[in-house]
Amino acid sequence: MKGSYRIRIRSKRVSYDFTLYRNITIIQGDSATGKSTLVRLIDNYYNEGSSSGVKLECQKTCRVLGGKDWEHNLEAIKDSIVFLDEGNKFIKSDDFAEAIKNSDNYYVIITREDLSSLPYSVNEIYGIKINGKTLENEPVYNEMYRIYGSYTASRPIEPVMVITEDSNSGFYFFEHVCKQSGIKCISAEGKSKVVKHIKAETTDRILLIADGAAFGPHMREVMQYLKIYTNYMIYLPESFEWLILKSGIFRSKVITDILDNPSDYIESSEYFSWERFFTALLVKETADNKKISVYTKTGKLSNYYTNPENTNKILNELKNIKLL
Repeated sequence: MKGSYRIRIRSKRVSYDFTLYRNITIIQGDSATGKSTLVRLIDNYYNEGSSSGVKLECQKTCRVLGGKDWEHNLEAIKDSIVFLDEGNKFIKSDDFAEAIKNSDNYYVIITREDLSSLPYSVNEIYGIKINGKTLENEPVYNEMYRIYGSYTASRPIEPVMVITEDSNSGFYFFEHVCKQSGIKCISAEGKSKVVKHIKAETTDRILLIADGAAFGPHMREVMQYLKIYTNYMIYLPESFEWLILKSGIFRSKVITDILDNPSDYIESSEYFSWERFFTALLVKETADNKKISVYTKTGKLSNYYTNPENTNKILNELKNIKLL
């Protein structure tokens, strides 16, 4: 499945209206905010239709997955939007992550826990808040909102230290840039080790760079520490490959169209996260380009990306962050 899907659902008492953009959406928040009610309405409508008293509008079938037979039931669900409530302990398992890895469904998971086995985006973690009634006899409107906003600098900053989430091509690029400015640059060597580095470093004005497309499971813990360690700033592009494509180094209408509306191009059964899609897109773009070698995420980064002209193009995408 690919594309974005608007879901409008209402009963006599409550209504929801939201849009899904990726294969995994997380809904978090406290009790009594309407999370479980949403799942119950979806389930009632799927089993009873309009006789349930629920109205649901969506281009795709919406249904609920749960219980001990979830694996067997999931095998029969195709091209649908699947909702899972937080009472299902299996959503934390590696078996569940493996089961949905090449699925053509979208998944909406209600949980107050961080699901480290799933690569979900920082941008697709939502809460629900009650927004009141529009008219006396209208149902209460429950509004979804992004818990974490877009992490770009709101004012000019000049970090004295940079920590990258990975140790691959992104780290190589930022290490190259930082050397020119005398800025210390280190790799956290993985998402799960980011917090350890946050606690260990006491230098003022530290910039943390991570791939936002798959950093969702670690965001809450990171934000808890960033409230304590105020010397940190955070920048979360979709991925380093997205940053390269966004910079305009490769001028192509196809790339521009994809970056404008990624949901329309990223097939969930092929790409578990957008991070992987943008890597594949950059590999394809460079494979068709005779001027440079094919991009590789794990090998040494080509000098093509670190020449002054292209370095500046990439850095221009880091709004208000000065590294050179």
